[in-house]
Amino acid sequence: MDRFVSAIIVAAGNSTRMGLNKSKQFIELCGKTVIERTLTAFENAEIISSVVVVCRPDDEDEIRAIVKTCGFDKVKALVYGGESRDISVKNGVEACDSRTTHFAIHDGARPLIDEKDINAVVNEAFKSDAAALGTLVTDTIKVVDDDEIIVSTPVRSALRAVQTPQVFEKNLYLKALLEGSNKGITDDCQLVESIGARVKIVIGSEKNIKLTTQNDIAIAEKFIGD
Repeated sequence: MDRFVSAIIVAAGNSTRMGLNKSKQFIELCGKTVIERTLTAFENAEIISSVVVVCRPDDEDEIRAIVKTCGFDKVKALVYGGESRDISVKNGVEACDSRTTHFAIHDGARPLIDEKDINAVVNEAFKSDAAALGTLVTDTIKVVDDDEIIVSTPVRSALRAVQTPQVFEKNLYLKALLEGSNKGITDDCQLVESIGARVKIVIGSEKNIKLTTQNDIAIAEKFIGD
């Protein structure tokens, strides 16, 4: 069976916590915008067949210009996001090529993803139908109640900090979308878990951070410079 992996780059957030007057997709990290760095990794990853970008309407023209200038030939569609992340992903899924066999869903605000990790997690999904990048947890995690009182301490060796891409066999993910769409689930792994499927974690790089606050910009630039 020929495999056709469609990457869905979710870049439709409002960037509220970043505290800037522009989308974080256009923040420059060592001379290149966030969205350019993200798309470069997927363009160069041979295992990716096609790319769909989910964006805000206000950002469409600038993203299209970046796609054209950089020659991102794999980008086949730009679609608008919805009121929540799950709706944005659904809009991306609906715009994917009919030949798609697997969806690789990635946060546009994780610009330091590299081709090696993209290939690793997609190859795992070819075997297990569902896989996601993640890292080991080094801090001790505590579960607290509403009064910030510790109620339990999970075993650290059993914890993973989940990243993206998260990759799913097409029919499995479409079933999860259909059956889990009314459950208020925004995490794609959790959505697939909710229908009884198992998701395999592939250990990725700690550099694959998500840009959420301005502090993350400095961290990302340091990683780029290392």
